[in-house]
Amino acid sequence: MNAFDLHIAYVSWGSDGKRRPILIHSQAGDIVSVYAITSQYSGKSESVRRHYYAIEDWAASGLAKSSYIDVGSIYEISTEYIGTSPIGALSGRDKTQLSQFIANLEESI
Repeated sequence: MNAFDLHIAYVSWGSDGKRRPILIHSQAGDIVSVYAITSQYSGKSESVRRHYYAIEDWAASGLAKSSYIDVGSIYEISTEYIGTSPIGALSGRDKTQLSQFIANLEESI
């Protein structure tokens, strides 16, 4: 798995869960660090939305609808819960803008 690839992973919370798109951050052995991707934005609080990067080239990245990368938390999950083939990858423009978005967010903290 490569950084900036988008995959589908089974994400659980308690006894429930579902398959969701994720962005690969890095991998160490069987553990992958990922960012969650969501299409939900308008109903979120301002403090949550400030951590959401809007993917510009979402369709070219393999996503079905306009989506956001939640950079507020990096999650670690086992490779066994991630699909083996990526659904796509961030465009060069989104890679650059995401990196700048994270840097600006870190500066404001």
